[in-house]
Amino acid sequence: MYGYEEVAAGMSSMSRARVARRIAAGAAYGGGGLGLAGAAAAGLLLAEVQMAKRHVGNGSDNHVPLANGLYGHVYETPGEPPLHLTMLGDSTAAGQGVHRAGQTPGALLASGLAAVAERPVRLRNVALPGAQSDDLDRQVALVLADPAQAPDICVIMVGANDVTHRMPPTRSVRHLSAAVRRLRTAGAEVVVGTCPDLGTIEPVQQPLRWLARRASRQLAAAQTIGVVEQGGRTVSLGDLLGPEFAANPRELFGPDNYHPSAEGYATAAMAVLPTVCAALGLWPAEEERPDVSRREGFLPVARAAAEAASEAGTEVTAAIPTGPRGPWALLKRRRRRRLPEPEPASAPPHHEPQAG
Repeated sequence: MYGYEEVAAGMSSMSRARVARRIAAGAAYGGGGLGLAGAAAAGLLLAEVQMAKRHVGNGSDNHVPLANGLYGHVYETPGEPPLHLTMLGDSTAAGQGVHRAGQTPGALLASGLAAVAERPVRLRNVALPGAQSDDLDRQVALVLADPAQAPDICVIMVGANDVTHRMPPTRSVRHLSAAVRRLRTAGAEVVVGTCPDLGTIEPVQQPLRWLARRASRQLAAAQTIGVVEQGGRTVSLGDLLGPEFAANPRELFGPDNYHPSAEGYATAAMAVLPTVCAALGLWPAEEERPDVSRREGFLPVARAAAEAASEAGTEVTAAIPTGPRGPWALLKRRRRRRLPEPEPASAPPHHEPQAG
């Protein structure tokens, strides 16, 4: 008799691609609430998530360190403006669960980007703990309200709350796609960390663990299709990110056993940073070509999305506008880069309260 993990592993990449394509198509054409695991399973998922939340909530800390400001002071050059990095999304993007600003993913990415670009980076974080994808409409409006703070690159991390609150995945992807489209139209590059694998949350038991993993990966794959079609890039957050998370959850989960610890956020940031740099044209050209030895290459976007959802740290970006099976994408398995120790950020030019 197969266990839940074996059944989940047996779901073919082609099957996941079909589901993701249906969700993304429903989002694009106004489809309704396509169920992730069926109505009965969704009801069970909600009930058990509430129990798990009560468990993981013990010891949680709602404080989010204020990380906005300028990073990379050593690279300041008269007359050269800093790069502008903006974080949007939920508690993962905000950095909930850690105590120091330098431990948040925004600070880690800003410091890493400054080191690669050899240019200061001004970080702005509008992410809101507890946010679902429909809050991106508000966050994007806030980001674009002041042309003087127009971002060069935006990083969005969202999706977990959509799954636990049973937001129809078509609606979830529709809001995310609209956010990417608005940011790209405004001239910003966009990188999306797709829905993390909720099956890795330690207190969650079977069958919720299998259902949560299946729902998370289906949404992540559909998010990738929607984002790539709007000109953005995605990085699979998966199990935040890599086998060390599942192997060492005590170290990589925070005190509430739900949000990442400082080590967990650093692991995620190391996976996202290369894609952020590539989006800004800061990566060597030879590294942008697919590496066959790393199983990289061009695939129909739905197939690339399904493969990425199953392997944390995998990047998907648009490649060929169309082909026999629709748009094609480049699937990359970039090597993670060590991050410099974030320096304390200088205060932003004006006071802006931190979300959360």
